[in-house]
Amino acid sequence: MGVFDVDYSKIRERTDLPYKVNVTEHTPIPLADGTVLSAKLWLPEGLDKARGVVLEYLPYRKDEFTALRDEIRHAYFAGCGYAAIRVDIRGTGDSGGIIQDEYPLQEQEDCLEVFDWITAQDWSAGNIAMIGKSWGGFNGLQMAAYNHPALKTIASLCSTDDRYADDVHYRGGTLMGSDMLWWASTMFAYNARPPFPRFVGDKWREMWLDRLKNTPPFVETWLEHQHRDAYWEQGSICEDYSTIRIPVLTMSGWADGYTDAVFRLMDNLDVPKRAIIGPWAHEFPDLAIPGPQIGYLQECISWFDRWLATDATNEPHEDSFVVYLQDSVPPQTSYEYREGQWVDLLATDISGVDVMDSLSGQQVLINRQHHGLYSGVFCPFGQDGDLPDDQTIDNALATTWTLPAADQPLNLLGNPRVNLRLKSDQPTGNVHARLTDVSPTGEKTYITAGQFNLTHRHSHANPEAVPLDEWFEVSFTLDAIGYQLPAGHQLEISLSPTYWPQIWPSVSVANLGVDLDQSRILVPQSADPVFTELPFTQAETAKPLDKTILREGSRTRQVIKSLTTHEWVLDDFSDEGLRLLNHNGITYGTKNHNIWRVHENDPLSAVTESNWEVDLSDADISIHVDTQSRMSCDAENFYLVNSLQAYEEGKEVYRNSWEKTIPRRFC
Repeated sequence: MGVFDVDYSKIRERTDLPYKVNVTEHTPIPLADGTVLSAKLWLPEGLDKARGVVLEYLPYRKDEFTALRDEIRHAYFAGCGYAAIRVDIRGTGDSGGIIQDEYPLQEQEDCLEVFDWITAQDWSAGNIAMIGKSWGGFNGLQMAAYNHPALKTIASLCSTDDRYADDVHYRGGTLMGSDMLWWASTMFAYNARPPFPRFVGDKWREMWLDRLKNTPPFVETWLEHQHRDAYWEQGSICEDYSTIRIPVLTMSGWADGYTDAVFRLMDNLDVPKRAIIGPWAHEFPDLAIPGPQIGYLQECISWFDRWLATDATNEPHEDSFVVYLQDSVPPQTSYEYREGQWVDLLATDISGVDVMDSLSGQQVLINRQHHGLYSGVFCPFGQDGDLPDDQTIDNALATTWTLPAADQPLNLLGNPRVNLRLKSDQPTGNVHARLTDVSPTGEKTYITAGQFNLTHRHSHANPEAVPLDEWFEVSFTLDAIGYQLPAGHQLEISLSPTYWPQIWPSVSVANLGVDLDQSRILVPQSADPVFTELPFTQAETAKPLDKTILREGSRTRQVIKSLTTHEWVLDDFSDEGLRLLNHNGITYGTKNHNIWRVHENDPLSAVTESNWEVDLSDADISIHVDTQSRMSCDAENFYLVNSLQAYEEGKEVYRNSWEKTIPRRFC
């Protein structure tokens, strides 16, 4: 399930694609500075020039880590007459150089050279589409802003237009305790793997040791930039949407961490565009759970036929935005399928309903440091245990209001907006808001939530201390959602100054008051949604690669309380399995153990740890890498420790540790 092993029963393997496909495992792409990138090619047989070129540009290693997912999709594109190319970013996989950070300018400058290289190939007609999920979705948007003449369109999935306010580092100005260190530790471990001698020759060990010594822990840079500045503006296309002048296909899922960006792209891009949001986690929608899955590749081919192929017409295009209105369900930490209906959002009338209009008076919010432990994973991939559990415990640890039962369904479609009038006795702090579906039998299902750093009420770039014991206002959005609250169910509103581990705790415990008479939560709803159907409801792919599972994957995720120390621990362990790719003889696997700790009444006790084990071998090499990452704090500073040990044939070849103290600045 999820990221462990793909369930191919959800797809139809196409055996009748129009073209046979030739695959080249390693093609070097030389850059102007002498660095050589490595690419894998899928080319359709029988065409002098492909109908177009589909490019995916990632740091996740084409030879093993993404090989299974690459094959079913890129071979499909090639089978439809398009050339497909998967490039390892500088410093990753079999590509030379060092990767210094995520989405640096160097990555984008290299990609411009890749565009030039593609247009010079004899199989290329010079027309390129970029595709990608997550990192590949990010850099697709970023490269579209360069307006290279060969790039004709992009398909960007599970991505963001705003690297600061809407990503795994900071959200609403709050520091993401759940994900900042975890994601940095993931790249820390992944970047420590070597290239393969079969592709780069005897210099593989020299390249590997260079990576181990010179690839930094990304978290240090991220934590140094606690406010919106030029570092985050680079690569955030929300800074100027008008720079994108090519058609955009975009998708995400309600369980994904990047759904909001789809709404902003549809609102702000002045280009032909199509958006689809399903119930999915952070995965391609042909295999993502919860279902229903869709024909993602057919959607892409339809889009490329219109905007990429050399025979594309000049007929006008009407934008489309289709979302999945999920039915109410009992709370579960994973779903195989979510019942619901597809809605044509552009044809649906949406109005705002204030769900706080029946509340009045003033109230000081409950402040519990362990509130939020049942929130689920911020950006789930579809593993067991990823999604929010029953919200009864978390709602009891927040200040919660239960509204009267609805007499007719409430169809939530979009981003609820929160406007709060607050008062605090501390100069820093956060606020979290959450909506819950309470069934007649008492189960409480998470609907949506949002968070905000109170010192950012005027600006993410220039935070200001909270005025003490004075009323002030903040405004922010909850995550976009498509959800039907049935008649007879109750809506529950929860507010809190804490949400661990998603929000890193404030320096001190605040008495945060709310003026309910002057506060609002405006929920976008439709009394009469316009239902529709998608054209491709059966997912198709090319033939999957054969693999041998040497160790099954497993996952445990548990909340633990120490009754003697009053410490709460969220313990999350994933053994992502060990696999052998039969076509190339490469074996790879990982294990990841994450811990988040906090004491009930001490925000400065917050600690997160993330440890990785990585194994990689083939006929030439046998590699093992261990990494350990830790983040803690006091009132003045954050403390980071990252350690790495690398082994070849069971013998240690490298060991290092990085320690960094970073001052807290309104965070």
